Amino acid sequence: MEWWHAVILGLVEGITEYLPVSSTGHLILTSQLLGLKSESHREAINAFEIVIQGGAILAVLGLYWPRFMQMLRGLIGRDGKGFMLLVNLGIAFMPAAVIGVLLKSTIEEHLFTAWPVVAALIIGGVYMILFDGRLRGAWGPPPSGVGPGKTIDDLTPRDALIIGVLQIVSLWPGTSRSMMTITGGMLVGLRPAAAAEFSFLLGMPTLLAATLWTGYKNIAESRARGTPTFYEQLGAVPVLLGMAVAFVSAWLAVKWLVGFLNRHGLTPFGVYRIVIGLFMAGLIVGGIVAVEK
Repeated sequence: MEWWHAVILGLVEGITEYLPVSSTGHLILTSQLLGLKSESHREAINAFEIVIQGGAILAVLGLYWPRFMQMLRGLIGRDGKGFMLLVNLGIAFMPAAVIGVLLKSTIEEHLFTAWPVVAALIIGGVYMILFDGRLRGAWGPPPSGVGPGKTIDDLTPRDALIIGVLQIVSLWPGTSRSMMTITGGMLVGLRPAAAAEFSFLLGMPTLLAATLWTGYKNIAESRARGTPTFYEQLGAVPVLLGMAVAFVSAWLAVKWLVGFLNRHGLTPFGVYRIVIGLFMAGLIVGGIVAVEK
């Protein structure tokens, strides 16, 4: 992997990780556009695409440091709201964590290719447009109990569980964890900014678990087979560079997203997903982008 490959992938990861457009889907498609998905390096590139999420994790840690301190105070019994936030994040984290571990190999084998990602991008785009329209009353009165009103401090364990169950859908690459958790938050009554904040915070344990597990699994399996690890194949510098670029771009994307959601809602992201999905489908059908069978 060249250094500029790492920069591009880090930029794509950072910008898309917390936007409801699917970072995994964009990384898979970008890797294939760059010609990085050769059979000999496919496993290493797949691991790289997940491990560089560490940069995005650090960005949210820095931006929401007061929230993390609040949860730390809650953990030692000095902040009741901080403790409840920690509990709710744990509840929301568990469903996708359990299902993800059980189905990880199946997902990587069958869904980490372009066509499943393209389908998820388009279907997710339609879902977001319909969801946003329903929430704004375009298709009739909004559902009872749904609408912007709650803050994170108002979330109940039941609300957190609903968000967590919806996050399971995002295990399909191209769906977007942020899309499911933000819409889940809005479904239980969170304001758009609060739904985005809870999604960012929930991304921390989710992405950290995926990053650490992927790194450990790749190293353990490589050692058992006597083959190079992903960072030995790709180089330590590209891995660190990708994480650094992901950190900076994620920091900027998170700060931008909250204001954009308040002003414009989810529909623009839905339109974007459909357009990029159709564009990639055209490239594949036209033979411009080759995909593995």
